[in-house]
Amino acid sequence: MSSMPRASAFASPPDRQDRIRNKQISAPILDTLDTACREAFSALGFPADFGSVFESDRPDLAPFQCNGAMPAAGFLKKKGEKVNPREIAEKVIDYLKNIPAFGRLEVAGPGFINIVPACALISERANGLSNDARTGAGKVKSKTIIIDYGGANVAKPMHVGHLRSAVIGESLKRLLRFRGHTVIGDVHLGDWGLQMGHLITELEDEQPDLPYFDPGKMDDFPKESPVTMDDLTRLYPAASNKAKSDANRMERSRKATAELQAGHPGYRALLDHFIGVSVESLKKGYGALGVAFDLWKGEAAVDPLIPDMIREFRSKGIAIKDDGALIIRVNDENEKKEVPPVMLVASSGAVLYHATDLATLLDRKNGINPDIVLYVVDQRQALHFEQVFRAAVKAGWYEMGQMIHLGFGTMNGKDGKPFKTREGGVLHLEDLIAMMLGAAEMRLEESGIGLGFDDRARADIAGKVGLAALKFADLQNQRTTNYVFDLERFTAFDGKTGPYLLYAAVRIKSLLRRAGAEGVKPGQIMILDKAEQQLVFTLDSFDRALEATESKYAPHILCDHVYRLAQSFSRFYTECPILAENTPLDIRQSRLALAQTTLRQLTLGLDIIGIEAPEQM
Repeated sequence: MSSMPRASAFASPPDRQDRIRNKQISAPILDTLDTACREAFSALGFPADFGSVFESDRPDLAPFQCNGAMPAAGFLKKKGEKVNPREIAEKVIDYLKNIPAFGRLEVAGPGFINIVPACALISERANGLSNDARTGAGKVKSKTIIIDYGGANVAKPMHVGHLRSAVIGESLKRLLRFRGHTVIGDVHLGDWGLQMGHLITELEDEQPDLPYFDPGKMDDFPKESPVTMDDLTRLYPAASNKAKSDANRMERSRKATAELQAGHPGYRALLDHFIGVSVESLKKGYGALGVAFDLWKGEAAVDPLIPDMIREFRSKGIAIKDDGALIIRVNDENEKKEVPPVMLVASSGAVLYHATDLATLLDRKNGINPDIVLYVVDQRQALHFEQVFRAAVKAGWYEMGQMIHLGFGTMNGKDGKPFKTREGGVLHLEDLIAMMLGAAEMRLEESGIGLGFDDRARADIAGKVGLAALKFADLQNQRTTNYVFDLERFTAFDGKTGPYLLYAAVRIKSLLRRAGAEGVKPGQIMILDKAEQQLVFTLDSFDRALEATESKYAPHILCDHVYRLAQSFSRFYTECPILAENTPLDIRQSRLALAQTTLRQLTLGLDIIGIEAPEQM
């Protein structure tokens, strides 16, 4: 048998239990257990970090565990003492066993400590969550954060490629606001470049008498747009297709683009119309997804900043001429990795996307001065943002960690390629949403859900189910991965789906209405059953899930939490009768309060994701 360590290694101050007893018992259960275990290891002569407690990977044995005995044995070994980790674990348990927060403690395997909290601690925490409007969600020190998560183009209909940026960005905006930050969402429209020249010249061909094309007219242009969104979606492809086969047509568009960028009054007035008509349409498109922006700026809005910005770069020696182009070298000489230079102005004199993105960062710095700027943009743009961020750091505007590209993968068809129509074209976003709503209606009919409601109510339910299916299917995946579009799986009412979560929320709402009709009100929570305990443990992990989602900018972590919460409630609902007549009134009131708390947290989580549950189904 291994020898015991020196007595000093296991020294136990006499007031240890009193200090732990005085900890606020309504703190998160994990924090309470973690604090006590860290203190135990510290009191026994070990680094406090060895006492770290975490959720068990074997919840069938215990909900929490501490694995500090193994590193503690290694700590003593370095001092020349050979101690079995199980002995250390037993000493830790001996230290903790009389503390009310702990219900059952046992050593498992080579020295793991399995921890079951006391029912009193679980009940106390459950009541704390029940009385908290945020059900345990804390707030952090506020930062000012800009999220760039739109990127739709002026004069073009939204398509399936805009989905991921929109729903990921919106969920992160909602999350960060819920956590206490000041968050500004910016759509960052694509409203500059050759496509504007195409529109201007095609419109001139169709309506040459419009005042915008009069070279002598400098101001007082019509306030009403000469085009609708339908006109724009027709004009652009028509011009683009002509220019592909006609060099002279392309040159006209390029010349118009250059004149626009040089300040041609009529073209600028047309651009304002193009943007206004497009924004009105985009607000409807994004609105159909429950997505909203605070800023509707685009590349054109920062164009006036570019001349002075370039002069600043030149004066600082950052921008240099290279083969006729103006560039910024951003590669570090000591780097093995080759990062291409930022291209500000082409040899032709055209201002390039690097320049407009840098001007956007400058505009944000001058107007908002954010702590962080997040770009929710396709992972394939990673190099572009690395170049731009390095240039902004070189200019002295930002530090590298203030600008973060949150890349994401693609939504693919079953062939593994980006999702398209059957004909191989890009699927419009409104068509995708219509497809989801149609599938949701079929699912509801097949399941017999909502048959007793009128057409308007059924349409509302189908709309919420369809959007929940679409959003949750996207957000539950790790942001950087691709996923396959599967209409049947996404709209199912079982499994890890949006409709399953809605059904869980609606079930609780129905339960609360029935309780109200029976005169049963939520009361003091008393945790007795194992399914009740598990539900409280899940509820109590909400803030940890939010914290992890923020730290990694990963909505799938919160999706995992709300799904686990729905599962935990389902088990609780099955195993713990809530309104059964043979259930004592105080137990009914306790379980009803637990159900009410679950609904509140589930609703909060779904709202952050961007999902709204109907009242009935």
